[in-house]
Amino acid sequence: MRTRVTAAATLIVLLLLSAGVVLFYQAVRGTVYRDLRERGTFVSTDLTTLVRTTDPHGTLPVDDPDFTLLQVVNTEGGLVASSDSLRGRGPLDVPPPRVPGRAEHRTLDLRGKGAVYLVTDSVRTPHGWRIVHTGAPIGGLTQYKGLFIGMLAASVLLATMAVGWIVSLAVKRALRPVRVMSAELAEITGRGAGRRVTVPGPVDEVSELGESVNVTLSRLEAVLARQRGFVADVSHELRSPLTGLRAQLEVALERPDDEDWPAVARAALADADRLQSIVTDLLILAKLGAGVHVARERIDLGELVRAEAARRPRRVPVEVDAGEGIMVRATAHHLVRLLTNLLDNAERHAASGVWVTVTTDEDDAVLQVLDDGAGIAPEDRERIFWRFQRLAEGRERDRGGTGLGLTISRDIARAHGGTLVAADSDKGARLVLRIPLDKSETP
Repeated sequence: MRTRVTAAATLIVLLLLSAGVVLFYQAVRGTVYRDLRERGTFVSTDLTTLVRTTDPHGTLPVDDPDFTLLQVVNTEGGLVASSDSLRGRGPLDVPPPRVPGRAEHRTLDLRGKGAVYLVTDSVRTPHGWRIVHTGAPIGGLTQYKGLFIGMLAASVLLATMAVGWIVSLAVKRALRPVRVMSAELAEITGRGAGRRVTVPGPVDEVSELGESVNVTLSRLEAVLARQRGFVADVSHELRSPLTGLRAQLEVALERPDDEDWPAVARAALADADRLQSIVTDLLILAKLGAGVHVARERIDLGELVRAEAARRPRRVPVEVDAGEGIMVRATAHHLVRLLTNLLDNAERHAASGVWVTVTTDEDDAVLQVLDDGAGIAPEDRERIFWRFQRLAEGRERDRGGTGLGLTISRDIARAHGGTLVAADSDKGARLVLRIPLDKSETP
């Protein structure tokens, strides 16, 4: 990255400086020649005025110290007058102006004088037409032209090299914290709990990157801790039925003739059912956590609740108060599993009955399941949704549970863009599910 940034910046600076130098040279050259044109026009005008009025012969006076090359010739090419600088030199071999009275400017090489800026004009005198030449030596300008261009080119190269060096050092210094963070990240492994990257002092994009990396590391650490805890809980939950099943079979095999094998088989089947229930719940949690896509459809939530409440008899009566036409877009078997978990939980703790209501609240469908049991303490209302978390009363009433029912129910609610919470209640427990209504028209 340092090389790419330096190369790009150097190339851009080189192009800009080159364009600037070219423009500067053209501006200087234009200024010099514009000054020569203005002064040459002025001197030529004075000389043509003198020739028109007096038609001088012999030596011409010089008024401008730069325009010292003055010459007047007739139309036949004969020399009429000249300045001291052109004494002894014949007429200049320069064509007359194409339009009489309109001066022409040119640059030419004059033997013995070098480069000359020459203004040529024509003027009528009492003795006929005269060609007037006014020139200024510019040998010094052309002599140092190459040196001037070379100095400009050298300045461009030096400035480009300086900019490249400065950019390289600046990028190296700017990326130093990134290299430090990269090295620290490479050293952080799953065992480096609590380690974080160094955040540089100035508040800028690099420090924000360091803070974002530390936030990400904290989240990854929390996920890793949850995974380890989940694996430990799963191992414990699976070990218990497996250990019981193995112990039963080992005891039965020690005295096979004295055992009631149908009873052994029923006990083993109970443990197998518990294992199957745990594995099934874990698969559901894994799919929900992975965001596996499942087809959804329009479902009448009230009708679904009435059907599930009446599907099988329960220990206590279940009263349903569900409105008509409360439509949601959801996966049917997921909602059935969620409702079954809530009803089973309420039945387990209820003293005399369970009440289920389905209503709407603005853009949400609201499902509430209430029982008249002992209720849930405020400090436990979030803990009941943790994996493998079962309150003392629940363990006493149902020793075969997995402790994953409410966890699965909340994950299903979240997968449908909703929420599931334990809310306040005058008596017993009240679990409230909210999922978005489906307001689309039925095709």
